[in-house]
Amino acid sequence: MPIYLGILAFIFGLAFGSFINVCIYRIPRKEVLVLSRSHCPKCGVNIRVFDNIPLLSFIWLGGKCRNCQAKISWRYPIVELLTALVFIFSYWHFGWGWEFISKTFFLILLIIIFFIDLGHKIIPDVISLPGIGLGLGFSLLVKSITFWQSMAGFLVGGVLLYLIALLGDFLFKKESMGGGDIKMAAMLGAFLGWEKFLLSFFVAVLLGALVGIITIFCSSKVRESRVIPFGPFLALGAFVSIFWSKELIQLYIQTQDHIQSLLP
Repeated sequence: MPIYLGILAFIFGLAFGSFINVCIYRIPRKEVLVLSRSHCPKCGVNIRVFDNIPLLSFIWLGGKCRNCQAKISWRYPIVELLTALVFIFSYWHFGWGWEFISKTFFLILLIIIFFIDLGHKIIPDVISLPGIGLGLGFSLLVKSITFWQSMAGFLVGGVLLYLIALLGDFLFKKESMGGGDIKMAAMLGAFLGWEKFLLSFFVAVLLGALVGIITIFCSSKVRESRVIPFGPFLALGAFVSIFWSKELIQLYIQTQDHIQSLLP
C-alpha cells in the first residue's frame, strides 16, 4: 500500500471512529445521533470543535474535559485508533472496491455492537436489523458471496442461535441468551454466508468459554450475576472469519488429515 493511501485511510478511520464513539454513547441512551453537538457527560458543556479532533484532542487535553476537568474515558481514543487501524488493514487486504466498502461497513457495525454490549449488555435492533438488510444488499455487489449464500447465512445464523437460546432456557430455567444475540447472528450470517458464520460462531464460543472461565474466577461480580455478554465474542469471531477464514479452514483440514494418518 502506498504511504499516502495508508495515511488517508488512517485519517478517514479516525473520523469514522469519532462518529462510532457518538453511536456507542448515544444509542443505548436513545439520544439523537446527528444535529446535536457533542457534550461532556459530566458537566454537559458542549465540546469545542478544536477539542473534538479524533485522538489528538485527547492527548492535547491530557484525557480531561477542558471545562470541568473530569476524566475522559479511554474508550474514546481506543475506538478511534482501532477504527483507523481497521480501515488500513481492510484496504490492505481487499483493495478499493465494493468488497472493501462492504467489509469495512460491517466492521464498523461490529465495533459499535462490541462496545455497547460490553458496557450495557444490550445489542440494539437499530444496529442489527438494518445490518441484516445491508448484508443481503452488499451480497449483490461483491464477488466473495452470492445473494443466496447471504440468505442462507442469515437463516442459519438466526435459527442456530434461536435453537441454542431455547435449549439454554430449558436447561437453566431462565433466559440464557437475549434476542439481540439472535439478530446479531442473523446479521453476521447475511454478511459472511453460512460457512464463515459457523467459523465465527466456533471462534466466539471458544473465546467466550476461555474468557468466561477466567473472569468468573477473577471477578466476584461476574460470579454473582453470571452474566457475560456474548455479542463481543461474536464480533471477534466475525473479525477473525473475515480476514483469516481460509487459513483456519486449511489448518483444520491439515489437522484432520494428520490425525487420520496416525490412526491404524
